[in-house]
Amino acid sequence: MPVERIYVVDDEASIIEFVRIYLEKEGFQVKGFKDGKQAYSAIMADPPDLVVLDVMLPSMDGFEICKKIRSEENQVPIIMLTAKDEEIDKIVGLELGADDYLTKPFNPRELVARIKAVLRRVTLKRQTQEEIIHAGDITLDIKRREVKIKDDLIKLRTQEFELLRVLAEEPGRVFSRDQLLYLAWGYDFAGQTRTVDVHIAQLRRKIQAADVQIETVTGYGYKLVY
Repeated sequence: MPVERIYVVDDEASIIEFVRIYLEKEGFQVKGFKDGKQAYSAIMADPPDLVVLDVMLPSMDGFEICKKIRSEENQVPIIMLTAKDEEIDKIVGLELGADDYLTKPFNPRELVARIKAVLRRVTLKRQTQEEIIHAGDITLDIKRREVKIKDDLIKLRTQEFELLRVLAEEPGRVFSRDQLLYLAWGYDFAGQTRTVDVHIAQLRRKIQAADVQIETVTGYGYKLVY
């Protein structure tokens, strides 16, 4: 199995070295960058398996790097390092396309856990890119991003599709709102779970002709049953 490569981008050499020690112990290959422009060029020329990206960098900050990477259709996983208690940094990073975030100062074990979680999610997504998912009389074509009830094509918005995909992959499993937020939207900070309820309500209306139902588990979340 090939060694997974991680780029660590931070203007503090001590943090790069600190992270390198922990990641190499876990079997990752690590390359560090202290300059934003150099990091961006390296990511675009030779994308790693994941980037740990600090916000505050010389020559090009982390937000700009993330924005430019995503504008080039480069889907390399990105974990942003944000300032402690700066909630807006987390939101901006996620809106620009980051996969996760971690606030400084951070526990290196938590960073390792988050890296592994993001890589697992990316691997699962790649494995299902060309799959067809069946749930009752609903069919999801992941590659074409199409949903049919029997032979009728149903128009779903992006996040409605992602919600249905998550639920349909494991019918009967109860997902909390936080889990759905993380799996369908890609982030996991508190205070945003109301959007899950809104999208579930919209999704229910659009699939009401199907023989599947999205059940509410009071006080917890939702599950797909048929």
